[in-house]
Amino acid sequence: MEQEQYKLATFAGGCFWCMVKPFDEQPGIHKIVSGYTGGHTVNPTYEEVCSETTGHREAVQITYDPTQFSYEKLLEIFWSQINPTDGGGQFFDRGESYKTAIYYHDEEQKIQAEKSKQELEKSGRFSAPIATDIFKASPFYEAERYHQDYYKKQPSHYNAYQIGSGRADFIKQQAKGGN
Repeated sequence: MEQEQYKLATFAGGCFWCMVKPFDEQPGIHKIVSGYTGGHTVNPTYEEVCSETTGHREAVQITYDPTQFSYEKLLEIFWSQINPTDGGGQFFDRGESYKTAIYYHDEEQKIQAEKSKQELEKSGRFSAPIATDIFKASPFYEAERYHQDYYKKQPSHYNAYQIGSGRADFIKQQAKGGN
């Protein structure tokens, strides 16, 4: 398969460790990279991003084949993994670097992202307004190697983090239709 068939999708959903597994090993997903985007520092480090001085958010960038996995399906997975009403971060991770966002790579993604956000807002699934931002994609910087595929490398720590942060319970509640 030629690479020009692939497209990019970029999502900030709080801790990037938690945003890889839901997309991983889906048909048509070629690669998922944890990294940083949306800030003003070139090639920031994890420590710099965590210091809240770079303006970056932790994010994942997904390389996918749109003939096998649609952008709409990527959006559905993204929305199912976050609390879109939390404008201050995600779960116990607080601050700019943990805020949620969709970074669109072309006009079609922008339209689809805005539509999905409006549909979620109108659905009544959440009583608070949807706080997730939608931005034009900006430079994406790959995070340090130890952050890549963290759920596979450190499954015990990853699972404890999912549970301890409150993300796992929130996702379960949402799957059941909870608010």
